[in-house]
Amino acid sequence: MAVGNKEVRIVQVQGWNSYEWLRHGFSRREGGVSTVYGGSSLNLGWTKEDDPTFIAENRHRFYGASQGDSRGRDQFEVVTLKQVHSVVVRPIRKEDGVWEGKLQTTDGRAVMEGDGAVTDLPGVMLGVQTADCVPVLVADLSKRVVGAFHAGWRGTVARIVERGIETMRLEYGSRPEDLVAAVGPSIGSCCYAVGEEVRSGFESGFSYARELFMVMGEGQMHLDLWEANRRQLMDAGVSAERITVVGECTACAVSDGGRKYFSHRAEHGFTGRMMSVIGVVG
Repeated sequence: MAVGNKEVRIVQVQGWNSYEWLRHGFSRREGGVSTVYGGSSLNLGWTKEDDPTFIAENRHRFYGASQGDSRGRDQFEVVTLKQVHSVVVRPIRKEDGVWEGKLQTTDGRAVMEGDGAVTDLPGVMLGVQTADCVPVLVADLSKRVVGAFHAGWRGTVARIVERGIETMRLEYGSRPEDLVAAVGPSIGSCCYAVGEEVRSGFESGFSYARELFMVMGEGQMHLDLWEANRRQLMDAGVSAERITVVGECTACAVSDGGRKYFSHRAEHGFTGRMMSVIGVVG
């Protein structure tokens, strides 16, 4: 579902807006002020080609849309990470200095490395950035704990999502039966041709690996990262009925005649970044 905040439209999970304490959203391409990637685009990553002042304005717009107009950006502290395709999951605690600016630079750049974050702090929103990789958002409806995870193929092979849910259990006592999860917009199997290194990585770690691959086009092997992460959520104990797969491919989805998302693969590396966020209302 897309919702509007002036020019910015975000993708949200159907039904999650009924949880009055929860805010979340997956960004799209349109509605920003960046021009380097074509049009007026909502680039949310600190890419070297873009103007930092444009990126800051884009983030301001997206934060307002995802956090709700009635509350606005100032009600949340947004925490992002320096993503390195790892399995590092960071619990975000009050003593980490969230509100003292210790986790972000003054212009909003991440300080800590990692590819997942979890928190139960009201007023904190967690964000991961992608341009084909899978963003996975998780919420504990009982204890009001949230998690955001960046799952490229390397992170998926290393079980970043399972590691994240285990961190929620250890840190906050979260139970799988209380969780809801969403696999966000990312490259689909339709556009994700991979090589032998990727297949062997999955086959060495997952009994169902062969179900994730298919031969398409001119004999190319394609990987279904959506299903890989859905299965991983289920392996962590989340019931299938509580998992939403948005199911939109960042490499080929279109909106109003143009690309709906940024795609590193489709745009040969010259592209912006989306952001996926989740947080607990303060």
